[in-house]
Amino acid sequence: MSSSPLDLPALMALVTQAVSNQQLSATAAENIHGWLSEERYAAYASLVIEHINNNQWQELDDAFWTVIPFGTGGRRGRMYPIGSNTINDRTMGESARGLADYMRQVTPDDQVLACAIAYDTRHRSRHFAELCAEIMVAAGFQVYFLDDYRPTPELSFLVRQQDCQCGIMVTASHNPPSDNAVKVYGPSGGQVLPPHDQGIIDAVAAVQMIPRIDFATAVQDGRIILDTVTTDTAYQQQVVSLSVPGPRDLKVVYSPLHGVGSSSVLPVLRQAGFEDVHVYEPHATPDGDFPNVPEHVSNPENPAVFDQVIADAQNRSADLVLVTDPDADRMGCAAPITADAHGDWATLDGNSLSALLADYVLSRYQATSGLESDHYIIKTLVTTELVRRIADSYGVRTQGDVLVGFKWICGCMDDEGAEQMLFATEESHGFLVGQHVRDKDGIVACLLMAELAAQVKAADQSLHDRLDRLYEQHGIHQERTLNLRMEGSQGMQRMTHLMAALRNQPPAQLGDLAVINRRDYLQQVSIDTGGNQQPLPGPVADLIFLDLEIPGNHVAIRPSGTEPKIKIYLFMFMDPGSWTDLSTAKQQLHQRADLIETALRDFVDSA
Repeated sequence: MSSSPLDLPALMALVTQAVSNQQLSATAAENIHGWLSEERYAAYASLVIEHINNNQWQELDDAFWTVIPFGTGGRRGRMYPIGSNTINDRTMGESARGLADYMRQVTPDDQVLACAIAYDTRHRSRHFAELCAEIMVAAGFQVYFLDDYRPTPELSFLVRQQDCQCGIMVTASHNPPSDNAVKVYGPSGGQVLPPHDQGIIDAVAAVQMIPRIDFATAVQDGRIILDTVTTDTAYQQQVVSLSVPGPRDLKVVYSPLHGVGSSSVLPVLRQAGFEDVHVYEPHATPDGDFPNVPEHVSNPENPAVFDQVIADAQNRSADLVLVTDPDADRMGCAAPITADAHGDWATLDGNSLSALLADYVLSRYQATSGLESDHYIIKTLVTTELVRRIADSYGVRTQGDVLVGFKWICGCMDDEGAEQMLFATEESHGFLVGQHVRDKDGIVACLLMAELAAQVKAADQSLHDRLDRLYEQHGIHQERTLNLRMEGSQGMQRMTHLMAALRNQPPAQLGDLAVINRRDYLQQVSIDTGGNQQPLPGPVADLIFLDLEIPGNHVAIRPSGTEPKIKIYLFMFMDPGSWTDLSTAKQQLHQRADLIETALRDFVDSA
């Protein structure tokens, strides 16, 4: 059966039949109807009709089953030319126009409207960045545009530098090549927080037509200012100002993972005195397909990303491998296990890096300007408690009841006083020192890691040795993160069902440890095995902790805010002095984590 472009009843009959045949969700059918019947979607109707007539129901369901939401960092998803649940000209255009409309509502009339825009190396990032610029100009905004691939933290810096009301970063961070996104920033240079995020969401939903002003025309008449060189210089100066004197005898191999990082990491390290830095050539070219990277996913959380870079570093007799993700807001690291650079190497996960950098930053403050009673650090709820124990040892408080997502960290930073914040971190390789931005900064993190690596090399140690010293002082901490992908509408249903099962019938035991308590941040309650309830202070989120019978051992489970997956975090701990051999104790914790992981995977499969 076929239908003409104007035959809406016949088209919807086909859609309704697909719902009856369980080929299409009811919500997808509702959204498809809107894209066929409403004038604002008229430019896309012919392609929707083509999909219907070709019986492309799975593609339609994936594209339309929901409206792509704002998550922990903005609006992110798979690129597809049509669909309310994908990244395309319409959803990106709605995002920009909704942002413009909301900012116009909340900005005093006597302020000049301004927006900063940047983009990464992903497919269509430049296209989407120009689209957003054209829309913001048409809405009356002065646009400051970084006219080449640039890091996300530099966009945050530009918002602050030019006193913009908002910023747009076109990037999907470390997601697969199929994805892109818009990260939305407010006037602080941080990603938008409540109630502004909901205000923008409501404004996006209300968008009808999307006026645009031609990009080249707006550049010519000054409504778009190409501000790249000036911003590069100012941003890099701010990062380098965070450097401290110390050893610089260090050979580094750096990979931008086909992203934007080289534009900032290389000049910053050079200006800070690190002259022996080599770019790993197979990852040097900006490329949205991320070739030469395992599974084409440039995520520094994945140890396999480092394998070939480490081999190159060993051939060069290097001391350190640094990588940044495609938009350079995350940093990853690998180093020799011992002080012998010719020996075996290993990566350091985000929690280990958080601990090493926390200790390094606090020690250098203690040795230089000194630590004061109002100084503090920030970590998220799912970041290692080793960071808190390190801060305690320096007499520095920890703001640790913070949700996942650096926007919450930066909101905490502004609430508590940015001047007193010494270090902020999250386990997914996000780090910040300084006040120049309000987002995680992979360039700053590379600088700090180079300084620390040079320091331990000068002491004839390795970074892994330094981490072991922290274990001996504060207890062994081992963490593990499981990412369970659950795609599409069925995946969302499965995630919802799993979180309900954890609330209603949580496992009584994980591995060889009993579950003794459940902390539910959504319901704000802590419940022990006897059913006794206590109020749970802290933020509200769809996040559950299961506390195990040995103190300091627990797991956390939450749906991701940026990708279709459940994230499970394992936290293993042994008190300092409770072991005789560190290597054996670490192996015991690893085995404990293996048992707990198996039990959790079984629970997920049966839920």
